[in-house]
Amino acid sequence: MCSSPDPDPARLTEAEWQGLRQEAGELEYAWQETYRALIEAAHAEPALRALYPFTSHWALRFSTTTRPRLTVVGPSLMANSDGTYGVGRGFVSADLGRFATAREAVAVGVRHLPSGLGPVALGE
Repeated sequence: MCSSPDPDPARLTEAEWQGLRQEAGELEYAWQETYRALIEAAHAEPALRALYPFTSHWALRFSTTTRPRLTVVGPSLMANSDGTYGVGRGFVSADLGRFATAREAVAVGVRHLPSGLGPVALGE
């Protein structure tokens, strides 16, 4: 998603977040508001905003490296079509719970991040 030519991983991470936020605002799905709320809640959390975000099958994931070689870390966050939010250790599993609000899901996601994460590095 990122189109920044700058090789600085912090700037690439910021550009990826901005792209996700823009995309979430432009979607035309019935559950667009749920997905947008998840992206915004995750972006508002400093621990997640410091990680490189990416999506796969509508699950929001995080990496300690930028594309092309992502180093996946922490749980996946999902916006469900029924207006709930899921958090899981797997690809699209909600084994860590389903929640009524994006904030609740993000809080659980943050609690399941490993400690000692450093700044994002280039994924070369």
